[in-house]
Amino acid sequence: QVQLVESGGGLVQAGGSLRLSCAASGLTFSSYTMGWFRQAPGKEREFVADISRSADNTYYGDSVKGRFTISRDNAKNTVYLQMGSLKPEDTAVYYCAATNYCSGDGCDEIKMYDTWGQGTQVTVSS
Repeated sequence: QVQLVESGGGLVQAGGSLRLSCAASGLTFSSYTMGWFRQAPGKEREFVADISRSADNTYYGDSVKGRFTISRDNAKNTVYLQMGSLKPEDTAVYYCAATNYCSGDGCDEIKMYDTWGQGTQVTVSS
């Protein structure tokens, strides 16, 4: 059974940092491009970042460029999202997702991904 499990969310003050993790099981992790998306209340799900199978390519949404860093450890079947300089507008449920249909250079559409985690809440207070 393919499963993605996010962790690391929580409450943080503006300007602070958090690191999210997403542990994958039931799939050949190194064969999948991994992505992070987020969804704020009343808003559509938004692309945050993706990373290619071998981690040689990363791609970020405009709203997080320069503040967030995506990385992966294929030996641990885990993808990470290091978030810094957090703003209240970063408050959302963060989801990780997996795709083997996209190479990792701009896999920024929800429809490109076929496996999703359950999400982890990130709340940034002002």
